[in-house]
Amino acid sequence: IKTGWWRKMSYRANGSQQLSIFDRSLRLTRRERSFLEKSWAKVFSDEIFPAIDEERFRVLYSQNASRPNTPVNIIVGALIIKELFALSDDEIVENLMLDIHYQYALHTTSYEEQPLSDKSLSRFRKRCYEYEKTTGVDLFHECVCDLNRKIAKLMGINSHVKRMDSLMIEANIRKLSRIELLYSCVARLAKRIEKKEGIGKLTGLEHYCQPGDRNFIVYHCRNTDMNERIETILKDADQLLLRSAAQYQETEEYRLLVRCLDEQTIAGSGGRRLRKKGEESPSTTSLQNPTDPDATYCVKAGKDHIGYAANVVESVDSSGSVITDYQYEKNIFSDPRFLRDHLTRTEEQKETVRIVADGGYVGQECRELAAEKNIELINTALKGVAVPDIYGGFLLSDNGKSVQQCPAGYAPIRCSYTERTSRIRAYFKSEHCMGCDHREECQAKQRRATCQMSLSRSAVERARQQQQMHAPDFQNWHRIRNGIESVPSILRNRYQVDKMPVRGFIPSKFFFGAKISAMNFNKLLRHRRGLLSCAQNPLLS
Repeated sequence: IKTGWWRKMSYRANGSQQLSIFDRSLRLTRRERSFLEKSWAKVFSDEIFPAIDEERFRVLYSQNASRPNTPVNIIVGALIIKELFALSDDEIVENLMLDIHYQYALHTTSYEEQPLSDKSLSRFRKRCYEYEKTTGVDLFHECVCDLNRKIAKLMGINSHVKRMDSLMIEANIRKLSRIELLYSCVARLAKRIEKKEGIGKLTGLEHYCQPGDRNFIVYHCRNTDMNERIETILKDADQLLLRSAAQYQETEEYRLLVRCLDEQTIAGSGGRRLRKKGEESPSTTSLQNPTDPDATYCVKAGKDHIGYAANVVESVDSSGSVITDYQYEKNIFSDPRFLRDHLTRTEEQKETVRIVADGGYVGQECRELAAEKNIELINTALKGVAVPDIYGGFLLSDNGKSVQQCPAGYAPIRCSYTERTSRIRAYFKSEHCMGCDHREECQAKQRRATCQMSLSRSAVERARQQQQMHAPDFQNWHRIRNGIESVPSILRNRYQVDKMPVRGFIPSKFFFGAKISAMNFNKLLRHRRGLLSCAQNPLLS
């Protein structure tokens, strides 16, 4: 890893934390001390702060002797508290200086000067961003998940039952029309050139740097046809790229303009034109807004979404629930892909673990992977067309390409498998099928000397799931899964995940992780105060 500005500071662990004789907490009256120890700060100080593993962040700092870093556990603790109370960076720094609750929670009551400055949090975040871009390792995600597991242990929650749900997260950007998008990309490059070389470099394109030009071109120029305005912008874009290719080819503004033109237009002999709706339409991964190049487009439940998607995994038992794992991706990620990634990261379990999810988390590949890890997948709903329940009684081979036995106990004469359709054709003796009680349910086709049955492995698995859902005690799994429906609502309404003050995939993922930690601490706080009530369910006892 190349040494950058983000490593020009030496690492020092915050291990001592010994109280001094001038500690602020020692000067409190008995009554003040009593109120302090009944507050949230006591739980955070005793159980959260010591559980923060700061050693994993050592790689962000230089190993050479230089100015030491602000203690990492104080920074991470401050980030969690910041999301807990919906504070800005300046507000958390100010509160740490003036409020003993914050000092007591972060073990800084003995500091003569509080260690956080106005840039401490933003510089730490930038270090994490740069490290992830360089190595692909998300240190903050590892820290949050490790802390979440410790919180689950403090609450006495085992991980034998988990529930899973996903949510769409809106990017903090405006939805742009195609003319707005094209204009914005051209104007950003023009302003970059004007800032570095002056307005003279933009002969004929100076208006892109003028205040109010965007509104004039996009909204107020009604006497000019929309197609003519777009055609003018496209000609200006080609001219600007030709002028700036030598010096600005490596800049973000240049790359975004090239990307926008490639995705939104088609170059021909007569010049550029917009892609038509249909086969030429831009993909869901195309640029939505140059201020957030990572945001993608998705339609879910009939609604348009621009931004990202998150998947949360919550461990639950009679003691309560804690989010023990989460994944944050672009919103083109599907639920089965989230499930597959979670199973891939999970180690083989000594005791059977059950994951309860809705009908979106399906797939034969996921079920096979779960079986390898000693995990049972329970879907509380199924999408698509139902299959006859009798299919669940067919016994297939391990590779799922042949039938070994039918529900009546008969083995087929022969089987064939079609790779293209993933379907099995099994041929049984006519005398076996004609006198079978399940003939009407199986709907086997009568041939000259045999009866033919056509089915697939997915149909057999679906039939078994249908049978499982008809069981009397399956309603308990419905109740367990329904509990996670509150998590997306809480994250949206209380922790404002749709209004994060950052743009981009890595920064917004960082903020999302801090919000997950704050939510879990709130669960721990309520548990310690005896306010957490969980419906008694025999499956969770």
